[in-house]
Amino acid sequence: MTAASPDTPAEIAELLAFYASAGVDDALEDAPINRFAEAAAKSAERRAAERAPAAPPREAAPESRTAPEQAPARAENPPAPLSGLDAANIPDAPARVPAAAAVPDEAQAAAARQLAASASTLEELRQHMAAFDGCNLKFTAKNLVFADGNPNADLMLVGEAPGRDEDLEGLPFVGRSGRLLDRMLAAIGLDRGSAYIANVIPWRPPGNRTPTPHETEICRPFIERQIELVNPKVLINLGGPSAKTLLNTTEGILRLRGNWRVHTTASGIAIPAMPTLHPAYLLRTPAHKKLAWRDFLEVKAKLKGLA
Repeated sequence: MTAASPDTPAEIAELLAFYASAGVDDALEDAPINRFAEAAAKSAERRAAERAPAAPPREAAPESRTAPEQAPARAENPPAPLSGLDAANIPDAPARVPAAAAVPDEAQAAAARQLAASASTLEELRQHMAAFDGCNLKFTAKNLVFADGNPNADLMLVGEAPGRDEDLEGLPFVGRSGRLLDRMLAAIGLDRGSAYIANVIPWRPPGNRTPTPHETEICRPFIERQIELVNPKVLINLGGPSAKTLLNTTEGILRLRGNWRVHTTASGIAIPAMPTLHPAYLLRTPAHKKLAWRDFLEVKAKLKGLA
């Protein structure tokens, strides 16, 4: 397990590796912290403390003995920091998560459900989500990514979570995946003015890592309420995570796609849902674009039939 307060270079390296694997890519403190300098200073203090009792006073110590010979090595002059920086020039800062950060748990999910249910409009829901501090992803994201498009549209598309470009602009699907999605909509005669686009997770996970199950459950009430308030005629689930979360299934997206499912809102409204492949997946696997094309043709036919 990673040490809570690393003291040695090995522990520091282990802590940094843990942060990297967790997807940390932004500092949470304004000033950098030289962990290697802190470790060097602590090591010097320990060595000084260990040497102190090892030199007991002699019975016939000469009075002319100098002070440096009587005292053990002090920690005032610790070895040079391993990083080559002067520890004195680096301000002290606690190595902890900001107090505002929340640990994902059922209490936070319950709070999210209560807030989502109390929203009577999309704008009120947006305000509740912006004020909600129960999801730790909020504290590493730059913007709340609420939605884009026309809230009165017949078609709603839901992805998984924002990426870097979406986080910077505060809008869903604005990067390469967004441009491909625009072309996919145009192929069936639609655009962002005739569709509504959102994500299950409204805050970008650090390093674009996969959201944890707890994080997904905390955000689930918000997207479910968002769908209920938009009340589209047809729902498209972009990718496996969106389909699994909103359709309550464990099947993979390649088995789900192309088959109509139903998303049922809290008020009991049944909305036809088409799971399909995420644009980011299609960019990595262009051969499967033909599958998504078939799915969008199904959506076009369904919208025409419901008009």
